[in-house]
Amino acid sequence: MATAIAHPNIALVKYWGKQTGPGNRPATPSLSITVAGLTTTTRVEAAERDSVCINGECRREPKVETLLDAMRDTFDLPPVAIDTRNDFPTGAGLASSASGFAALVTALDGEFGLGMSSAARSDWARQGSASAARSIYGGFATLAPGDDVWTGAELQAKDSWPLEVVIAVTEESPKDVSSSQGMERSRTTSPFYHAWCRSTETDFETACRAVAQHDFESLSDVAEHSCLKLHALMLSSRPGLLYWNEATVAAIDTVRRLRTAGTPVFFTIDAGPQVKAVCAPGHGGGVAALLARSPGVLRVVRGQLGDGARLVGEPPPP
Repeated sequence: MATAIAHPNIALVKYWGKQTGPGNRPATPSLSITVAGLTTTTRVEAAERDSVCINGECRREPKVETLLDAMRDTFDLPPVAIDTRNDFPTGAGLASSASGFAALVTALDGEFGLGMSSAARSDWARQGSASAARSIYGGFATLAPGDDVWTGAELQAKDSWPLEVVIAVTEESPKDVSSSQGMERSRTTSPFYHAWCRSTETDFETACRAVAQHDFESLSDVAEHSCLKLHALMLSSRPGLLYWNEATVAAIDTVRRLRTAGTPVFFTIDAGPQVKAVCAPGHGGGVAALLARSPGVLRVVRGQLGDGARLVGEPPPP
């Protein structure tokens, strides 16, 4: 059997919406950071029939079945038993699908000697969950079109600009509307969807430039703008999508008060109620202490920028 680990990634420039047609291609480019401190561990081995167990619960997973069917058109894969576990809330806005599919493809590659490059693993992971294409890579990662193919890539290594991340967990339960369902609702019902797609391309260019220049102020501005536009798009869908709770709003206010007081920190939130505070190196402790006292926050998780998906016992990518 082979075991792989992967970390979720937090999008600083979001995508929300898919292109029509095959391939699970996003409608817009995105930029993320891969975060250590949250880990998916996935074990695969040949079996008499396909099975999927997540956190000890065995069940049907249509997205996994679809991915395995697609991979079998290219590779000679036997039936497989998949056991995957997250050490963080699953389906609750912490990108468990990203780390899950990145770990799964990496484990399949290792167990059955498929010989895939990082780019190939990223491409297959994207077909399971688009954001999983970024969790194949560590540090700062992108998912953008290139030569008519949507490609994940590492923009900068984790050590090039070691930002810190503090996650304020405000809800442990899975969200009521999945990201896939929410994206399609926004694409088909929001009057602002096309404006979102156009503006995100500009945000992506701005954010990539800010990362290249290690310009924290510019990255803060574009990341928070992308986050708030995303949730405005969700709210304008029919029926409106509201993933936040009272603790989410309180945590946003805490981050803003920290920044006003001089702490280099900004917030971002995906399709869920959890608030991720990204801060300059050396400021994670102070941010975590205040967020832990923010009303309604259940707990905080501190993380550094992490490595990409890899087999257990395998050294991190250079």
